[in-house]
Amino acid sequence: MEEEFDSLSYSEAPKIIVRPPGPKSLEILREQRSLETRTLIYPKVFEFAIDSARGATIRDVDGNYYVDWVAGIAVLNVGHNNPYVINAIREQLDRYVHWMSEIPSEARIRFLKNLHSILPPGLRGKARVITSVTGASAVEAAIAIARWASKKPVIMAFEGAYHGVHQGAVMATAKRGLQRLSSMPLINVVRIPYPYPYRCPMPAKDPEECGYMVLSYIEHLLSDPYSGVGDVGAIIFEPIEGEGGYIVPPRDFLKGLREIADKHGILLIADEIQSGVGRTGKWWAVEHFGITPDIMTISKAIGGGIPISFVAYRDDLDEKLEEMFHLGTYRANPLGLAAGSAVIDYIRSRNLLERASSLGDHTINRFREMMERYEIIGDVRGIGFMIGVELVKSKRTKEPGEKIAQELRKRLFQRGLLMHTCGHYGNVMRFMAPLVISKKHLEAGLEIFEEEVASLSKEIKAG
Repeated sequence: MEEEFDSLSYSEAPKIIVRPPGPKSLEILREQRSLETRTLIYPKVFEFAIDSARGATIRDVDGNYYVDWVAGIAVLNVGHNNPYVINAIREQLDRYVHWMSEIPSEARIRFLKNLHSILPPGLRGKARVITSVTGASAVEAAIAIARWASKKPVIMAFEGAYHGVHQGAVMATAKRGLQRLSSMPLINVVRIPYPYPYRCPMPAKDPEECGYMVLSYIEHLLSDPYSGVGDVGAIIFEPIEGEGGYIVPPRDFLKGLREIADKHGILLIADEIQSGVGRTGKWWAVEHFGITPDIMTISKAIGGGIPISFVAYRDDLDEKLEEMFHLGTYRANPLGLAAGSAVIDYIRSRNLLERASSLGDHTINRFREMMERYEIIGDVRGIGFMIGVELVKSKRTKEPGEKIAQELRKRLFQRGLLMHTCGHYGNVMRFMAPLVISKKHLEAGLEIFEEEVASLSKEIKAG
């Protein structure tokens, strides 16, 4: 099996022959700036133009090869240009590409059966599915289902949350700048702390107490008639916060959240858009915590690169919805459905859940070994292939190292390793490589990462 994973990627990577950005990339970037909006951010972070990509590697137009630890922001769990997925898309291309979004086909039924078969225990065999296009549109549908079914307007959402940036979804997203730019009124959303063990928002002595204190605060808001919180229909959460910093909550926190939701008749919405489809070594991150959500959003990796999304929810909630509840011309795109079935089949047939778990443990241990050696690494956390490395100016003060993270990201890029940042302060390096990354490319990336951390640490120490 490892030979197959080796063959999926460019063996040359990482290899830099022209210091990026090379001349061809610069010309394409210049043309992009003249044709597209100036508000784009990723071309400023990763200054190159892509020629092609395979497995966990990318080649730019100047002939440089990169090891990819970004995976299209956790989209390409089975890798770039996975031949199994590409063949499924080609077969569907020969049949049809688009018609009305609700009309069934063999490809649609095959995918839906596949999806139902991997839903978390508690939803499996007891769920219905609504199709959509993007993660944000799935979040909007999930919130709408919760409000419609509960007849309660208020949604609780966490600090550090990212649930999308358009229309209603941005109200659940926590970043102030995105809220402000959306022009959407922040109504009927109550923001609550997320138990961030490294930077607990409550005075707590350990992660468990941090989680307990957050749960106590939520219970207070729901129980106190004078808390000022209206009728709460749902709590939306990321089992592992993504853009907020790859934050893993304390072990029993989500169980406690489930208990509070049940006590108060509140629906739980799990946003598995970034954490799902095997990224954590299980199909869904909630499975690590032993809970079942009432509603779950699915996107990113399920389409293998084709934009497609879904909401799975308790089948009894479906009885409360009206016809034409969620519409959209491009929902359930046939190419995405074909790709989705292939993604699920490939993960199963190659034991990628087990691989993500074992290689993830190895990777997080390597990062933690580095944390012991370097002052700028304050915390390492994660599950499977969803790992955050938090950079600080000082371990003692925990002062966020946002500029350190930006500099490290730039240096890694110039060495041929693609790694992106996240976090409340933009100081968390996140490992989200494709699950099919070869061991050779993984180790090459870890070596580059440590070399650049060591070099940066030495420079900072020298002043």
